[in-house]
Amino acid sequence: MDALLDLSDPTNPREAEWPAAEFIVGNPPFLGGSLLRSGLGADYTETLWSVFDDRASANVRPMLLLAREGAGPDRGEGDEASGPARDPGHSGQQDRRVLERINESGGIFFARSDDPWVLSGANVHISFVGQDDGGEAPAELDGTTVAGINANLTVGLDLTLARRLQENLGIAFEGDKKGGPFEIDDAMAKILLAVPNPDDRSNTAVRPWVNGQDLYGRRARRWIVDFGVDMPEHQAALYEAPFQHILGAVRQTTMRPANWWRHGRPRPEMRAAVAGRQRTIATVRHSKHRIWTWLDAAVLPDSALVVVAEDDDYTFGVLHSRVHEVWARATGTQLREVESGFRHTPTRFETFPFPRPTDESREAITAAARELARLRDGWLNPPGLDPAELGGRTLTNLYNARPTWLGHAHAALDTAVLAAYGWPPDLTAEPLLAALLALNLAREPA
Repeated sequence: MDALLDLSDPTNPREAEWPAAEFIVGNPPFLGGSLLRSGLGADYTETLWSVFDDRASANVRPMLLLAREGAGPDRGEGDEASGPARDPGHSGQQDRRVLERINESGGIFFARSDDPWVLSGANVHISFVGQDDGGEAPAELDGTTVAGINANLTVGLDLTLARRLQENLGIAFEGDKKGGPFEIDDAMAKILLAVPNPDDRSNTAVRPWVNGQDLYGRRARRWIVDFGVDMPEHQAALYEAPFQHILGAVRQTTMRPANWWRHGRPRPEMRAAVAGRQRTIATVRHSKHRIWTWLDAAVLPDSALVVVAEDDDYTFGVLHSRVHEVWARATGTQLREVESGFRHTPTRFETFPFPRPTDESREAITAAARELARLRDGWLNPPGLDPAELGGRTLTNLYNARPTWLGHAHAALDTAVLAAYGWPPDLTAEPLLAALLALNLAREPA
């Protein structure tokens, strides 16, 4: 990381000058955004982002840009930079923006989009990227000669052109990131809820909480101590038992000494969006199956979830259709190998062009979505089933087995959603994506 900045003059930090080179080969280390400040120090991190401004949004992506610029025609006789290697996140949203800049000023001439890397105790999947000034042709992707490589390390239809849509903003959110051991079990919650407070306030700081395992499994009754977005310490302390419970557990472990009683990222926009609703729509961010389910709005969702602040069956139906899943998978990134699943983020929702339904097509989607939910809930919670057998009835197990009735219910929903777009029920993935991209580009961008 020291190669990124020239700090010889503390009053004028700037990009480090790299020597002219014919080739630059590197393996950028990965340090997640949440650990960047603690790993590099707050001052260095702030300086790094101030120097690179909006050219690299997180982690260590400036190294990709410096490799491009350092090997460019203005910096030496050569024109190639190759070898940045790490998780397949090179095709992810934040890395993708950097690679888009590289394609604008040069080109990706070589890439391996997903390779296993088992070395010296590491067991991860990585991407290799070779970049130049755009003069290298043809390109090679995963061992195949291609005309060009998109910024998401694909060929053909370039879904990186998709834009966030104005109509979809402020609806989908990543859940609350607690940033410390605020969660409690059912037994402790009952104890804390029973303790009176000095000013007779109710213990609303103890509330139900759900994570990804709960959403797709048999939901354990979990709780969390939550003082909201900006409650000052003297007010939080009036919730006597909850505050005293986290005083030792959280204060000693948090890296936020100034606001240790608050969650790391309480997601105020999400909280405002779901306020007043009875239910919201939720999915697990990292999952093999893209399953959407209803979530009681009184439950605080963990950061492992993406929450859509809508409560109507129509939206639920569109999100759970093949149309949305094809888009989400194509514009998202996988975890490791394909079998492990893929990531879903609020951006997948924000770029997705919903249909413009007639009243009739909206009713058809609503009816199909309700029927899917009814059948699914009937399978998950049949009356009179032995508790031991009931424990195995989870959404994950259901979608792993995918019984025929579930396939029929989803097919009916898919047909209704495709009809709302005016598209045939047998539309395959590639033309479907092309049609969705055209809709996205025709609508008002954010």
